Amino acid sequence: MMFDLMPFEMSNKNMFQLLEDFDKKFGKGMESGFRTDILDKGDHFLLEAELPGFQKEDITIDLDGDRLVIRAVRSSDEEQTKKDYLHRERYYGEFVRRFHLANVNVDQITANYQDGVLKLQLPKKQPEKPASRKIEVK
Repeated sequence: MMFDLMPFEMSNKNMFQLLEDFDKKFGKGMESGFRTDILDKGDHFLLEAELPGFQKEDITIDLDGDRLVIRAVRSSDEEQTKKDYLHRERYYGEFVRRFHLANVNVDQITANYQDGVLKLQLPKKQPEKPASRKIEVK
């Protein structure tokens, strides 16, 4: 049958269902992160991450070597998902971003979450002054 070679599925679905199916097939993994701004405030960096709709308990911040890992998990009620929605654009699952912390004093990082924005103050490392010493001439 010639229709087997067609790239799009023929069905009696409405437009919203077609868009949702398209997103499920091709959009998976595209929104695995979240938006951030990083500002240089002189003595520290300020990282602001957009995490609207999350509870503070849904967010974890870990240090993995010289990497900062911010993870936010949004769960969905599967029964509710299939039952009532005509169209769904909000993503559920795990959202993760990683940042390199080469010039940050990791022992002094602080975090605050308010109104859907996570703010991390990342104090800069003080430049190390080379040790002074005399070199004996022989």
